[in-house]
Amino acid sequence: LVVLFLACNQFKDYSWAISGSLSNPTIILKGQLKSGEVVYVDDYREAYWWLRDNTPADARVMAWWDYGYQITGISNRTTIADGNTWNHEHIALLGKILTGEMEESYQIARHLADYVLVWGGGGGDDLAKSPHLARIANSVYREHCPDDPTCRAFGMSRQGMPSPMMSQSFLYKLHSHNIRPGVTAPVDKFEEVYRSKYGKVRIYKLKGVSEESKRWVTDPKNRRCDVPGSWFCPGQYPPALKEVLSRKRDFAQLEDFNKNEKDDEYTKQYFENLNNPQKAKRAAEQAAKEGAAAAASKTSSASVPKPTQAEIDAVYNKYEDSDESTAMWQLVSQGNIAELEAWLEREPIMAYLRSSDGRGPMWWAFESRNQEIVKLLMKHGVPIKDTDNSGKTPVELLDN
Repeated sequence: LVVLFLACNQFKDYSWAISGSLSNPTIILKGQLKSGEVVYVDDYREAYWWLRDNTPADARVMAWWDYGYQITGISNRTTIADGNTWNHEHIALLGKILTGEMEESYQIARHLADYVLVWGGGGGDDLAKSPHLARIANSVYREHCPDDPTCRAFGMSRQGMPSPMMSQSFLYKLHSHNIRPGVTAPVDKFEEVYRSKYGKVRIYKLKGVSEESKRWVTDPKNRRCDVPGSWFCPGQYPPALKEVLSRKRDFAQLEDFNKNEKDDEYTKQYFENLNNPQKAKRAAEQAAKEGAAAAASKTSSASVPKPTQAEIDAVYNKYEDSDESTAMWQLVSQGNIAELEAWLEREPIMAYLRSSDGRGPMWWAFESRNQEIVKLLMKHGVPIKDTDNSGKTPVELLDN
């Protein structure tokens, strides 16, 4: 009894200790700034109220399904999916849009939504969840991650760099728009209409929304009710998405013994990848490199837009420690030329990154005495005679 009493007393003390952190409302959080100041993060509620007060009553909001109930309940706006969306194929289509290549995803989204809401700010935001979204998409749209059931080709490297697939995705462009150097959402497709105080929520207005598709889906005669006059009337996709939908493969649980179609090879590969994720990731990275090399051989380097002088100056004259500068330092100091070259091919502006001490990849290349990286950076136009905060040029680091 004494032992039981002590254990119960300990549990009581523990419960009181954590009650403060668990008693916050779900969408209003307590946080701490770098200065140590404790603040209340009200970004989510503010964003939903902004939607309620600043968008048409018939506005359709695209977001990952996790926030569907909040958008409907607080904003009183139609959302593309929520926690009661049992249709796996529909969730997979949403995942395909968010993690797919920008142009293709936009061409689907403009037939379904008027606004896109993205969770940002780090932690469990949309980018952190996105590899899971890609896997869900691939369970129905197998071309999404070809021969890669667990979508290891979509994600972040150990250095915090997005994979080629992620860097070109709809979600990455909206999540990192004007935050990560060189990353922007196409201005002809999106307008950022709201960003919350601490950057936890960003809302974009879709440009070029198909009014024809919007009219079609709201026409009562295009509803499919189980019986006339029923409340249960699942909608239909607009005809413009017929080609995309023709590529889907209906999902079925392993326990579904009523299915006639077997999917043994996909299931086998899926579980093999889960059991050996590092091997699966290496295979996905190799496939991505081969794909990039093949694409490069077919495409002129002139097709990769070079940064303007204004864009170069904006990055080069900004001394800041960031995830990107850390990733760049790691690649250069480790001599990872292949990955560095691939990154600069996708985002040439990254060659001009500088950290808070005024140094950038050219300084680190000289410091590491890596002539190949020096030549690569010079090819991208990075100067070798500029100075860091201590007045040293990259060449002078050879004396260290």
